[in-house]
Amino acid sequence: MAWSVALACASAGRPAEVFRPGLHSDAAAAAQVAHRLYPASRLLETRDTMLDFALWPYEDEVFVGAYDRALLVCDRRLFGLDEDARRIADSVGTALPGGQGGVLVLHSVVSGCWFRRYERGELVRDVFVTAEDGVVVDQGERLDAEQPYWKAIDEGGDDVPLPFDPEAFGLRLAQEYMFGRGIADRGEDGFLPLELPLRRFKLA
Repeated sequence: MAWSVALACASAGRPAEVFRPGLHSDAAAAAQVAHRLYPASRLLETRDTMLDFALWPYEDEVFVGAYDRALLVCDRRLFGLDEDARRIADSVGTALPGGQGGVLVLHSVVSGCWFRRYERGELVRDVFVTAEDGVVVDQGERLDAEQPYWKAIDEGGDDVPLPFDPEAFGLRLAQEYMFGRGIADRGEDGFLPLELPLRRFKLA
Protein backbone atom coordinates (compact mmCIF):
# COMPACT_ATOMS: atom_id res chain seq x y z
CA MET A 1 0.00 0.00 0.00
CA ALA A 2 1.29 3.49 -0.85
CA TRP A 3 0.84 5.98 1.98
CA SER A 4 0.77 9.78 1.98
CA VAL A 5 1.33 11.01 5.52
CA ALA A 6 2.16 14.39 7.06
CA LEU A 7 1.86 13.75 10.78
CA ALA A 8 3.38 15.12 13.97
CA CYS A 9 2.70 13.48 17.32
CA ALA A 10 3.53 13.90 21.00
CA SER A 11 2.69 11.73 23.99
CA ALA A 12 3.33 11.85 27.72
CA GLY A 13 4.20 8.24 28.44
CA ARG A 14 4.74 5.09 26.43
CA PRO A 15 2.70 5.32 23.22
CA ALA A 16 1.22 1.84 23.68
CA GLU A 17 -0.22 3.01 27.02
CA VAL A 18 -1.23 6.52 26.00
CA PHE A 19 -3.04 5.58 22.77
CA ARG A 20 -5.89 3.36 23.82
CA PRO A 21 -9.62 2.82 23.26
CA GLY A 22 -12.00 5.61 24.20
CA LEU A 23 -9.78 8.61 23.53
CA HIS A 24 -11.65 11.85 22.88
CA SER A 25 -10.21 15.06 21.45
CA ASP A 26 -10.75 18.29 23.39
CA ALA A 27 -12.12 20.75 20.82
CA ALA A 28 -11.06 23.85 22.77
CA ALA A 29 -7.54 22.52 23.32
CA ALA A 30 -7.27 21.56 19.65
CA ALA A 31 -8.26 25.10 18.64
CA GLN A 32 -5.59 26.55 20.95
CA VAL A 33 -2.95 24.36 19.31
CA ALA A 34 -4.05 25.39 15.82
CA HIS A 35 -3.94 29.08 16.77
CA ARG A 36 -0.46 28.71 18.27
CA LEU A 37 0.78 27.11 15.07
CA TYR A 38 -0.82 29.79 12.88
CA PRO A 39 -1.25 32.97 14.97
CA ALA A 40 -1.49 35.22 11.89
CA SER A 41 -4.15 33.15 10.13
CA ARG A 42 -7.90 33.18 10.47
CA LEU A 43 -8.97 29.66 11.38
CA LEU A 44 -12.38 28.24 10.63
CA GLU A 45 -13.36 25.08 12.49
CA THR A 46 -15.27 22.91 10.07
CA ARG A 47 -15.89 19.43 11.44
CA ASP A 48 -14.56 16.45 13.31
CA THR A 49 -13.05 13.54 11.44
CA MET A 50 -10.72 10.59 11.98
CA LEU A 51 -6.99 10.24 11.43
CA ASP A 52 -7.66 7.99 8.44
CA PHE A 53 -9.05 11.02 6.54
CA ALA A 54 -6.58 13.55 7.94
CA LEU A 55 -3.19 12.01 7.17
CA TRP A 56 -2.67 14.10 4.02
CA PRO A 57 -4.58 17.41 4.38
CA TYR A 58 -5.24 19.94 1.66
CA GLU A 59 -2.80 22.85 1.66
CA ASP A 60 -5.31 25.23 3.26
CA GLU A 61 -6.19 23.07 6.26
CA VAL A 62 -4.75 21.51 9.39
CA PHE A 63 -6.11 18.72 11.59
CA VAL A 64 -5.53 18.63 15.35
CA GLY A 65 -6.29 16.01 17.97
CA ALA A 66 -5.77 17.03 21.61
CA TYR A 67 -6.16 14.14 24.02
CA ASP A 68 -5.59 13.46 27.70
CA ARG A 69 -1.85 12.74 27.33
CA ALA A 70 -1.25 13.13 23.62
CA LEU A 71 -1.34 15.52 20.70
CA LEU A 72 -1.65 14.87 16.95
CA VAL A 73 -1.27 17.37 14.12
CA CYS A 74 -1.70 16.58 10.42
CA ASP A 75 -0.32 19.37 8.25
CA ARG A 76 0.72 19.17 4.58
CA ARG A 77 3.38 21.86 5.24
CA LEU A 78 5.46 19.17 6.93
CA PHE A 79 6.08 17.78 3.45
CA GLY A 80 8.09 20.90 2.60
CA LEU A 81 10.97 19.72 4.81
CA ASP A 82 11.86 23.41 5.14
CA GLU A 83 12.10 25.91 8.00
CA ASP A 84 8.31 26.05 8.35
CA ALA A 85 8.09 22.26 8.42
CA ARG A 86 10.74 22.13 11.14
CA ARG A 87 8.88 24.80 13.12
CA ILE A 88 5.68 22.75 13.07
CA ALA A 89 7.56 19.54 13.85
CA ASP A 90 9.43 21.10 16.78
CA SER A 91 6.29 22.77 18.15
CA VAL A 92 4.33 19.52 18.24
CA GLY A 93 7.17 17.14 19.08
CA THR A 94 8.11 19.12 22.20
CA ALA A 95 4.59 20.19 23.20
CA LEU A 96 4.23 17.94 26.25
CA PRO A 97 6.74 18.59 29.09
CA GLY A 98 8.80 15.48 29.77
CA GLY A 99 7.11 13.65 26.92
CA GLN A 100 8.19 12.31 23.59
CA GLY A 101 7.31 13.06 20.02
CA GLY A 102 7.61 11.86 16.47
CA VAL A 103 7.13 13.22 12.97
CA LEU A 104 6.40 11.03 9.96
CA VAL A 105 6.22 12.26 6.37
CA LEU A 106 5.58 9.84 3.49
CA HIS A 107 4.29 10.38 -0.03
CA SER A 108 2.62 7.87 -2.31
CA VAL A 109 4.49 9.15 -5.40
CA VAL A 110 7.78 10.45 -4.00
CA SER A 111 9.40 7.35 -2.51
CA GLY A 112 10.96 8.81 0.60
CA CYS A 113 10.59 9.13 4.36
CA TRP A 114 11.28 11.94 6.81
CA PHE A 115 11.21 10.91 10.46
CA ARG A 116 11.99 12.93 13.59
CA ARG A 117 12.15 11.74 17.17
CA TYR A 118 11.94 13.96 20.27
CA GLU A 119 12.61 13.06 23.88
CA ARG A 120 12.02 15.36 26.86
CA GLY A 121 11.88 18.46 24.72
CA GLU A 122 14.95 17.68 22.61
CA LEU A 123 15.35 16.51 19.03
CA VAL A 124 17.31 13.26 19.25
CA ARG A 125 16.90 11.80 15.75
CA ASP A 126 16.42 13.34 12.31
CA VAL A 127 16.52 11.08 9.25
CA PHE A 128 15.46 11.65 5.66
CA VAL A 129 15.89 8.98 3.01
CA THR A 130 14.64 8.58 -0.55
CA ALA A 131 14.73 5.62 -2.90
CA GLU A 132 16.60 7.59 -5.57
CA ASP A 133 18.90 9.85 -3.53
CA GLY A 134 19.66 7.48 -0.68
CA VAL A 135 20.49 8.97 2.71
CA VAL A 136 19.89 12.72 2.65
CA VAL A 137 19.83 13.41 6.43
CA ASP A 138 21.17 11.09 9.12
CA GLN A 139 21.54 13.02 12.38
CA GLY A 140 21.46 11.75 15.94
CA GLU A 141 21.89 8.27 17.32
CA ARG A 142 20.02 5.64 15.35
CA LEU A 143 16.96 4.21 17.05
CA ASP A 144 16.79 0.53 17.92
CA ALA A 145 13.88 -0.12 15.56
CA GLU A 146 15.75 1.21 12.53
CA GLN A 147 18.98 -0.75 12.99
CA PRO A 148 18.03 -3.69 10.71
CA TYR A 149 17.38 -1.32 7.81
CA TRP A 150 20.93 0.05 7.90
CA LYS A 151 22.67 -3.33 7.86
CA ALA A 152 23.55 -3.38 4.15
CA ILE A 153 24.87 0.19 4.23
CA ASP A 154 26.84 -0.35 7.43
CA GLU A 155 28.45 -3.38 5.83
CA GLY A 156 29.78 -1.21 3.02
CA GLY A 157 26.92 -1.23 0.55
CA ASP A 158 25.84 1.83 -1.41
CA ASP A 159 22.88 3.93 -0.32
CA VAL A 160 21.93 4.81 -3.92
CA PRO A 161 19.57 3.31 -4.71
CA LEU A 162 18.41 2.93 -1.13
CA PRO A 163 18.64 -0.75 -0.11
CA PHE A 164 15.39 -0.66 1.88
CA ASP A 165 11.84 0.55 1.35
CA PRO A 166 11.39 4.11 2.77
CA GLU A 167 7.71 3.54 3.44
CA ALA A 168 8.27 0.33 5.42
CA PHE A 169 11.05 2.12 7.30
CA GLY A 170 8.80 5.04 8.28
CA LEU A 171 5.81 2.92 9.23
CA ARG A 172 8.02 0.74 11.43
CA LEU A 173 9.34 3.79 13.29
CA ALA A 174 5.83 5.16 13.68
CA GLN A 175 4.73 1.83 15.12
CA GLU A 176 7.49 1.81 17.69
CA TYR A 177 7.79 5.48 18.64
CA MET A 178 4.48 7.17 17.83
CA PHE A 179 1.55 4.79 18.45
CA GLY A 180 2.94 1.64 20.02
CA ARG A 181 1.31 -0.39 17.22
CA GLY A 182 0.97 -0.24 13.47
CA ILE A 183 -0.97 2.79 12.31
CA ALA A 184 -3.42 0.51 10.48
CA ASP A 185 -3.41 -2.31 13.06
CA ARG A 186 -6.40 -2.87 15.31
CA GLY A 187 -5.25 -4.35 18.60
CA GLU A 188 -6.96 -6.96 20.71
CA ASP A 189 -8.27 -4.05 22.80
CA GLY A 190 -10.16 -2.80 19.75
CA PHE A 191 -8.07 0.33 19.32
CA LEU A 192 -7.09 1.37 15.79
CA PRO A 193 -4.89 4.50 15.39
CA LEU A 194 -6.62 5.42 12.11
CA GLU A 195 -9.85 5.94 14.08
CA LEU A 196 -8.42 8.62 16.38
CA PRO A 197 -10.70 11.70 16.33
CA LEU A 198 -9.31 15.05 15.13
CA ARG A 199 -10.71 18.53 14.51
CA ARG A 200 -10.41 20.10 11.06
CA PHE A 201 -9.43 23.76 10.62
CA LYS A 202 -9.43 25.78 7.41
CA LEU A 203 -6.75 28.46 7.14
CA ALA A 204 -7.53 31.86 5.65
